[in-house]
Amino acid sequence: MLHIILALPLLGFLINGIFGDRLSKKMVGAIGSGVIFIAFLLSASLWTSVSAGNEIHEQLFTWLSVGKLNLNFSLLADKLSLWMMLIVTGIGFLIHLYSMAYMEEDEGFYKFFAYLNLFIFSMLTLVMGANYMMMFFGWEGVGLCSYLLIGFWYKNQEYGAAARKAFIMNRIGDLGLLLGLFLLIYQYGTLEYKAIFTLASPDDAAILGLATMFLFVGAMGKSAQIPLYTWLPDAMAGPTPVSALIHAATMVTAGIYLITRSHVLFDLSPMTQEFILYIGLATSLFAALIGLKQNDIKKVLAYSTVSQLGLMFVALGVGAYTSAMFHVTTHAFFKALLFLGAGSVIHAMHHEQDIRNYGGLKKHLPITFWTMTIGTLAIIGMPPFSGFFSKDEILAAVYLKSPILWGLTLLSAGITGVYMLRMYFVTFFGTFRGTEKQQKHLHESPLLMTIPLMVLAILALVGGVLNLPHLFGGHLWMMEFLGINHAHSIDHSTEYMLLGSAIAVVLAVLAACYVYYVSKNNVPSATESGFAKVIANKFYIDEFYNWMVVTPITAMSTLLHRYFDKKGIDAVVNGFGDLPQLVGAQLRKLQNGNVEYYLLAMVMGIMGILLFAIK
Repeated sequence: MLHIILALPLLGFLINGIFGDRLSKKMVGAIGSGVIFIAFLLSASLWTSVSAGNEIHEQLFTWLSVGKLNLNFSLLADKLSLWMMLIVTGIGFLIHLYSMAYMEEDEGFYKFFAYLNLFIFSMLTLVMGANYMMMFFGWEGVGLCSYLLIGFWYKNQEYGAAARKAFIMNRIGDLGLLLGLFLLIYQYGTLEYKAIFTLASPDDAAILGLATMFLFVGAMGKSAQIPLYTWLPDAMAGPTPVSALIHAATMVTAGIYLITRSHVLFDLSPMTQEFILYIGLATSLFAALIGLKQNDIKKVLAYSTVSQLGLMFVALGVGAYTSAMFHVTTHAFFKALLFLGAGSVIHAMHHEQDIRNYGGLKKHLPITFWTMTIGTLAIIGMPPFSGFFSKDEILAAVYLKSPILWGLTLLSAGITGVYMLRMYFVTFFGTFRGTEKQQKHLHESPLLMTIPLMVLAILALVGGVLNLPHLFGGHLWMMEFLGINHAHSIDHSTEYMLLGSAIAVVLAVLAACYVYYVSKNNVPSATESGFAKVIANKFYIDEFYNWMVVTPITAMSTLLHRYFDKKGIDAVVNGFGDLPQLVGAQLRKLQNGNVEYYLLAMVMGIMGILLFAIK
């Protein structure tokens, strides 16, 4: 069955990619969405067997066999991979459904659905693989598909540049992943999960420390952590459904999945875990600060994604693997909802993305407004929405590590509330600030776009029950189901204090933002100064990278082209081409048409032959 689940999106890609230009858009959309929905249903059908502890393993063929090293094309459905399969296919189907309406007028409609299907195929390969080779195959596949989707509107040069940036920055991380895999092969002679996890021991701490550090570099690239995060906000160049697919449930969670899958190795590498913790915390705070001054609705959500991914890595850094996966799940619900809701707003506003030109949209877009209300309350951690419970799990785990780190993590969560409520209130409240033409054409999105919004809103509302803590009458079901988390006990008084602190921060931020943006009807300024200007310009990190990396490489390539290539290699190659011409020009003088000259040459030739014969 696993090979069927994997083959379905590949089949959709082949059909739409080859025959899509000859099919109607409804047929293309139905095929592209249908194969993902069937894959979701088949994945769900495995739930009973896998939840009972039965792992499903399918080996299709041997990819490479060299000595004792065998790289197999094999699939695995255990509790962790099945969980991810359901997220990828479930959220992926809703995004496909949404795209049928959102991309309806696009001339590349069939190509878009072909790319989406290929993306889901690659992501399923990544999570369903039974070894690191399969994971790497899917890892590179989602990187390729992200390039195709981010640069989908390739006629715009800026969008093409954003796609190349994403591709190159991911390649940097991928090199780290490859080096980590080479070290695992060197140490254990295999890339099979079970074999490596069985053989790993504290005696291998030195090489595992290096291998896990390289694996984390790969995760940094794919999951946009400092310093390899700048590609993700630029990925907003792609159509909005792409933003939802990449930023919510699939590509950016690959790094979280990699570390969670490899938790046995990371448990034996405490220094790597410390590094993950601090990189995640720094990323979360840094991206949250940048989000405070972004006015592009998709850029706000992009930096929110970077910040939320940082929180997940914080959880991984303290060994709270299930807490990280819990937040991956709730984040998939509310972030997909927010991106698709933003797409609904952009659709109604004729592709306007600046929140300063919105205002008062709640009466024009009622479904979008209420669903995005749920998504916003979920991401800021308002009880009883899903984000409250997943963030609480992370905060509790961090508090046991260090109250100071807990305070910084809570600060990041608080800043999240500020920039998300800023976006929400400025978009939906106050008076309309767009053009008269935009106002006349304001309308709610079609049903194919609002149905996914409503489904995701329900999931964002009730998703917290998946891992409801004992304090709220739950049994931490997800933690028991996955069985990979380090148990952490915390007394009730401390837990109440942590919950109270988190709720107090959320309520304070909510009240302050409501007063500032709704009661006083303030709108973000068109110009910033001082530190606000630094934040608005994203701390000039992109400019720094351009100055530090891009400019020197461009200058060096220019010099090499001018002197080494043109005056060196080209001169040698052209010289070989010019030499026959030079020789020919001299030999051509012998063929001058003068009969007397020819007779003289013949006589001299005969004399030469005679002299040679006499000798």
